Amino acid sequence: MALTVQLFANSLSFSYGAERLIERLTMRAAPGARIGLVGPNGCGKSTLLGLLAGQISPTAGTIELTPTSATVGLMNQRRDGEAANTVAELIQQQTGVARAQADLDRSLEGLAEDIAGAADEYDLALNRWLALGGPGLEDRSAQALEALDIAELHGRDLVSLSGGQRAKVWLAALQVSQFDVLLLDEPTNDLDSAGIELLEQRVLEHDGPIILVSHDRRFLDVVVTDVVEFSPDPRDSVASNVSFFGGGWSAYLDERDVRRQRAQQEYETYTSERDRLGARAQTVRDWSAKGVAAERRPPDNDRAARGARIEASEQLASKARQSERALERLEQVDKPWQPWRLQFSIGEVDRSGDLVAQLADGVVQRGDFQLGPVTIEIDVGQRVLIEGCNGSGKTTMLKALFGELPLVYGESRIGRSVVLGRLDQERDWLRKPGTAVEFFMDQTGHDYPDARSALAKFGLSSDHVTRPSVELSPGEQTRVVLAVFQAKGVNTLILDEPTNHLDLEAIEQLEQALTQFSGTLIVICHDRAFIDSVEITHRYQLAGGLLEP
Repeated sequence: MALTVQLFANSLSFSYGAERLIERLTMRAAPGARIGLVGPNGCGKSTLLGLLAGQISPTAGTIELTPTSATVGLMNQRRDGEAANTVAELIQQQTGVARAQADLDRSLEGLAEDIAGAADEYDLALNRWLALGGPGLEDRSAQALEALDIAELHGRDLVSLSGGQRAKVWLAALQVSQFDVLLLDEPTNDLDSAGIELLEQRVLEHDGPIILVSHDRRFLDVVVTDVVEFSPDPRDSVASNVSFFGGGWSAYLDERDVRRQRAQQEYETYTSERDRLGARAQTVRDWSAKGVAAERRPPDNDRAARGARIEASEQLASKARQSERALERLEQVDKPWQPWRLQFSIGEVDRSGDLVAQLADGVVQRGDFQLGPVTIEIDVGQRVLIEGCNGSGKTTMLKALFGELPLVYGESRIGRSVVLGRLDQERDWLRKPGTAVEFFMDQTGHDYPDARSALAKFGLSSDHVTRPSVELSPGEQTRVVLAVFQAKGVNTLILDEPTNHLDLEAIEQLEQALTQFSGTLIVICHDRAFIDSVEITHRYQLAGGLLEP
């Protein structure tokens, strides 16, 4: 069916209280279209996916599917409100089979109780359960997990999995899903390079429409056929403008730059003409006023000269009115939206000694997983990339290296005067009780006014910083940690999947800040464009808990 499926959004609007996130959006997703949604965090991209999936009701407008029996699935890696407890339950939930099974069970109860219309409901529920691949899902899931080399996770509880393992389980769910329309929210997050390649293949092979949100530039370049850009409306502090670009990611970048330059030129032309007409009208008015004032003085005996002055004043007044009318007719051009720029640098402190951290024959045991023995030394000024597939022990090794995990064997040592800044994959710092501003004050020693001011520079308003940190979006949580880096001063940075949840503008600014950072940088990241930009000097490959030679 996917070859004939189309999705339409007609004048779609959505408001959250007084906030208008989406305003009269109209778009079409044809068979084979792969549409990338891009724009700043909080501009409505994920909200649009929720609307298209039917998980959120629009304030106005309609969403249409042809044929109406087509299935739409929103798949994301966010944990918020996740009902699943086990790997099997997560796959059932992500593929839509769990909900279809619940509807089927409910319709069977209606049949048993001989409720009117129960037979029709049963037919609909059964057809949907079949369309989503309910029969044999468990066997197909086991095969998908085995193909991803994580077959042992099939019966595991979710709480026991690392972020990378959960990402691979999510990828397995995507592989076995049978939705006609796929909606993907940040699908590359936490996936390793091999996982991203499998994701790209799955997306490219899908016949039906795909609409996705991603900040991975290489992934977007490979898969999207069209781009929808969200940007703040310059006439409205909340609602977003939506622009459509065809031809793929590279074509979008080129056309976007051309549009922005044209919009800036049109605005400059408008303001120049507006100022010219306004200044001309004012000057002529001033001249006219001087002529009128002169006539109010005692008249001279030269009636001809007096008449000439009156006529000149009237002509000046007429010219002023002409300029004012031209100004009124001048079509207003709004100031183009300028992307929000993070504009920050990483505060640095002095260091002492050449050693940053050392792990000698270190062994860590975490459940069934063993790291090591691992020997690694990181020196001042190195820019280190830790590579490896999901579950290979990258995060575990860094925690062992910096003494954050107990060693079964071996020893770890940290250099003198190392001041560490850490951005964890899970953003664990911000999952503790308290508000963002309290967290910032605790980390930096700033007082309340200075903390509020510092966070505002990172796009975090008073509403953001006074809410509990756990209620912030992942992108907002990341910006809080980056604000700490700027204010606190560090000489060693550990960044574990730093681009997850950041918008493109913030990622580019983070890259620029890291380029200027002269301290030691240790990165775990699978964002290929980011890795290329930060000038890595040393690479270490982990496989199965061991460093490859």
